[in-house]
Amino acid sequence: MSGVRDRTLADADAFRAELARRDVPASFLVAPRRKGGYRLDADPVAVDWLTDRRAQGDAIVLHGYDEAATKKRRSEFATLPAHEANLRLMGADRVLEHLGLRTRLFAAPGWTVSQGATMALPRNGFRLLAGINGVTDLVRHSTQRARVLGIGEGFLAEPWWCRTLVLAADRTARRSGTVRIAVAANQLSRPGLRQAVLDAVDLAVMHGCVPAVYRWEPRAALTDAA
Repeated sequence: MSGVRDRTLADADAFRAELARRDVPASFLVAPRRKGGYRLDADPVAVDWLTDRRAQGDAIVLHGYDEAATKKRRSEFATLPAHEANLRLMGADRVLEHLGLRTRLFAAPGWTVSQGATMALPRNGFRLLAGINGVTDLVRHSTQRARVLGIGEGFLAEPWWCRTLVLAADRTARRSGTVRIAVAANQLSRPGLRQAVLDAVDLAVMHGCVPAVYRWEPRAALTDAA
């Protein structure tokens, strides 16, 4: 889930409660700044909520620095060279560390990340990259192929697309694939869209998918040695 903030927190909390009833955890995609001048460090209620959610087993994923994008420019991190990506990653990491929400997981706004940004991520300590077509372990240089199915924030939010999302989740789960579902918090006030996401979750679980958050696991041998 992306876009949790003061204006969307009530809907996000209600939706998270629906997931909890299904024993399904969530990953929250967090950016220090958003369009319209929003700053996460000026939103203590959202910060406290996200902190509590992580304490309960949910994941925090860095979702860019300020999600800067215009109609003439692709999403933030989609075309950045390594040095510019490095500066934005350092800035975002510093803010999240100050707020107690530091994470080693990253998903770019729009889910598209440039080669330069991909190079900059491990240099800044990030270990996992959630991209549009898969999840990459930046330490082991391996990728699990699985496309994101989403509503809002880079994805459509029309009724026909919701039906497509549910059918795609059902088909992927039937084939024992990995179902990745993304939703923007500002769409959760729309009953039809919210129900489509829950239907997709229910179908995935029904077909045997194991609910999980984005996470990076160290090698067992290194853990034992530590």
